[in-house]
Amino acid sequence: MHSRSFLVSAVAFVVAACSPSNGSEKKGGPGMGFPPPEVAVSEVKAQSLPLTFEYVGQTAGSREVEVRARVPGIILKRNFAEGEPVKEGQSLYTIDPASFEAVAARAEADVVAAQARHEQAKRNAARMKPLYAEKAVSQKENDDAISAEQITAADLKSAKARLVEAKLNLSYTKVEAPVSGVSSRSLRSEGSLVEGPQTLLTSVMQVDPIWVNFGIPDNEQASLAKEVQAGRVELPKDGAFEVSLRLNDGTVYDKAGKLNFSDVRVSPTTGTREARAEVPNPDGRIRPGEFVRVILKGATRPNAVTVPQRAVLEGPQGKFVYIVDEKGTAQPRPIEVGDWAGDAWIINKGVQPGDKVIVEGLMRLGPGAPVKIADTNAKAPAQGEGPQKPPAKK
Repeated sequence: MHSRSFLVSAVAFVVAACSPSNGSEKKGGPGMGFPPPEVAVSEVKAQSLPLTFEYVGQTAGSREVEVRARVPGIILKRNFAEGEPVKEGQSLYTIDPASFEAVAARAEADVVAAQARHEQAKRNAARMKPLYAEKAVSQKENDDAISAEQITAADLKSAKARLVEAKLNLSYTKVEAPVSGVSSRSLRSEGSLVEGPQTLLTSVMQVDPIWVNFGIPDNEQASLAKEVQAGRVELPKDGAFEVSLRLNDGTVYDKAGKLNFSDVRVSPTTGTREARAEVPNPDGRIRPGEFVRVILKGATRPNAVTVPQRAVLEGPQGKFVYIVDEKGTAQPRPIEVGDWAGDAWIINKGVQPGDKVIVEGLMRLGPGAPVKIADTNAKAPAQGEGPQKPPAKK
């Protein structure tokens, strides 16, 4: 009897404890009497976002010119410092000019002699003309005088041409820089015999502007083409991308360049399309051979829909977000994400402008749970209710 009465008393106590207290039905709602949880929301908006592309590139001189002597001879002097900047037209080497000076002097003398013979032939032809008119000389004598004038005129032109050639060869004894740039090391020293154009003396690399070679993966190019066809991406007119460089120390180079070449072929070894950018380099800060990050700017995503990364959750069926519907309840919405845009995901499918996406208070939610949108001016949420860690980028 005693045990039975004790059991009845215990059951009555449990029932009483589980029953709502007076007034609890007025304050509570679904969820065992607790008020709807407060959540922070972000209204989805469509906006135009800048789109950049980043690739690994390597710098190279915009022009690399081999310096060769045009005439044979002995190098008398090297007129530049190896590895230093040189200007176009600057003398780099001096080849012994003595033999070329002698040839030029002889050519000048030949011109003077040819000029004298031509003047004599002209005078003879002038004297023959009135004599032939009076029949004082034969036609043969007159024709010979005219022919002599023409032959000496041709000889004079030939002598002048040889003089021009001699002076040109003499000028070639001063080996000049064909372009402005940075010189390489000298491959010949003073006293060396130069055999002519077949002897390489040094090279000059133009570094202003500097070129940057990089490759665009073919699969990325195909994916971008699909985005453009779908209207989700707009490229700059005529492919006029603006180019920025991130140097190996992490800083962004302060001079902007442009894309000046993009190959239509895909390399069978790398699977990339070769491209090249041209960037101003007036102070020579960037040297050929450096590895840099090439940033292409100018593309946009028109009417892009974004959602903060902390609002995106991962479920068995993929990524989803919670939105607040017209009834004030939280509803899961599957989404298809694209790229990152700062601290937000670009959403390709799943939400529309005007949707209210829950960004804070997600840990206490379930499908169909009533929620209360928190005042944006209220204090920050308590510890444990902060932003969710964004999922890893694909």
